[in-house]
Amino acid sequence: MKKVVRDLIRVSPVVLAASFLASSGAIASEVDQNVTSVASLEQQQNSLGQVTSVSQFSDVQPTDWAFQALQSLVERYGCIAGYPNGTYRGNRALTRYEFAAGLNACLDRVNELIATATADLVSKEDLAALQRLQEEFAAELATLRGRVDTLEARTAELEANQFSTTTKLKGEAIFNVTDTWGNLAAANGVNGENQPDSTSNTTFANRVRLSLESSFTGRDKLQTRLNAGNIVSNAGQTGTGMTRLGYDGDGGNNIELDKLNYSFNLGSAIAVKIDATGAEIYENINNFNPLFSSSATGAISRYGRFSPIYRFSQGGAGVTATFNPKGTISASASYMARENASPNPGNGVFEGDNAFYGQIDFKPSDRLNVGLTYARSYSGTNLNAQANPVLSPFMGGTGSRNANAPFGAVATEANSYGIQAAFGITDKITLAGWYGLTEASPAVGDGDADINYWAATLGIRDLGSRGSTFGVIFGQPPKVAGASPNANRDRGGTSYHLETLYRFNVTNNISLTPGLLVIFNPEHNNTNDTVYVGTLRTTFRF
Repeated sequence: MKKVVRDLIRVSPVVLAASFLASSGAIASEVDQNVTSVASLEQQQNSLGQVTSVSQFSDVQPTDWAFQALQSLVERYGCIAGYPNGTYRGNRALTRYEFAAGLNACLDRVNELIATATADLVSKEDLAALQRLQEEFAAELATLRGRVDTLEARTAELEANQFSTTTKLKGEAIFNVTDTWGNLAAANGVNGENQPDSTSNTTFANRVRLSLESSFTGRDKLQTRLNAGNIVSNAGQTGTGMTRLGYDGDGGNNIELDKLNYSFNLGSAIAVKIDATGAEIYENINNFNPLFSSSATGAISRYGRFSPIYRFSQGGAGVTATFNPKGTISASASYMARENASPNPGNGVFEGDNAFYGQIDFKPSDRLNVGLTYARSYSGTNLNAQANPVLSPFMGGTGSRNANAPFGAVATEANSYGIQAAFGITDKITLAGWYGLTEASPAVGDGDADINYWAATLGIRDLGSRGSTFGVIFGQPPKVAGASPNANRDRGGTSYHLETLYRFNVTNNISLTPGLLVIFNPEHNNTNDTVYVGTLRTTFRF
């Protein structure tokens, strides 16, 4: 018994010093991370179980550098606990709460051993050794005490000046330089009139977004986003919406609330998102173009971001539910209403522009993801489409004038079908693509128009530098391939979309994306000269 107490006396100061060193590292970690809640720590502590032999730990081997120390603490002193699955997790960071719990267990064991010992168990030699060890570690303990005091002061300052305990602020800013060139703007304009020559005219514009993301239960999110920008569409210069950038939007740099939504889970089987404004279905469900869907860091073109099937009736209110979101097979359903806030006749939640979506996702492996999508849409705002068809909300303004307004200034209904897929060839190379068919008809009267579109994308990550993305996108923008006599049909050829870009990180928060977009036979008219769009997008994120 005397030997046990001597070991405790000799080992305890060293153990305490090492424990303080470990805990100080954990304290530093806590400064940079969210503070662990007491409830979660209690849950972790309750999950620990006392062991009597180091062999009970499946992840501890005799070759581990701390094996003997751990063996001594477990088998001789009985004050080390493990996890229910039989692991010790020796490489995991130690929190201050866990250090307190472990230290308390060891001290209780020491007190127990001392209490059961004889009166002369502790000798003068032992006390002298203990005093000598304390003196030897005095400088180290003083240094640690100073570091702990400093960290506690910094933590208190952060807690006192934190933005919010429930809300995170995220920011994004885009500086964009772009130009277009080609001998002719898309001929085949309104009423078949030729447009003016497309001349080079360099522009420099911006877009800024601030997003507040709040969580009240830890499993939900309330997003409030402010937006301001002055990036004018290229369509006015080139004569075709096929040249639009993926992040254009001219609000005169006036600040507006462009997104307000709340998402939450109903158990583990259903994920729900309710949009009050700024609803965009391609953010609520999988769009199968993971490397290029972002407007800030993805494709430079509007068409290259994802299939146009995801652009019907965007920008208003909506509700989306995804069933079995983490499963091999999942299903999503959504309803979007673009003019939800207007009480005028022909507007509102059900009478204005609206779209119903249904999608099934198949993920048979970690590398392959396939989706089948259906959309039923109504576009009453096509009444004004003939005045500016390249900006029509129908087909998201990504195709030809005829595709965006197949019946002219007439409200349009449509059934759209799409198949999308993404395949990870390797961990760094992804091949994705889509094909879509839209069957449109006037809301009043007879007529029909079949609009098809397709694209393939190739993305290579970490090419040349870590975090970079090189991309090539090739496809056919929406085209009216078949139509009744009273519909506008594209007859003069087929347009092809070719885009190449390279995004690289200047720092962790700043990226540059030079890109080139080429449209062959603009407006599906082979008499039109090729149009080129060059751009340099600089993105700041925090």
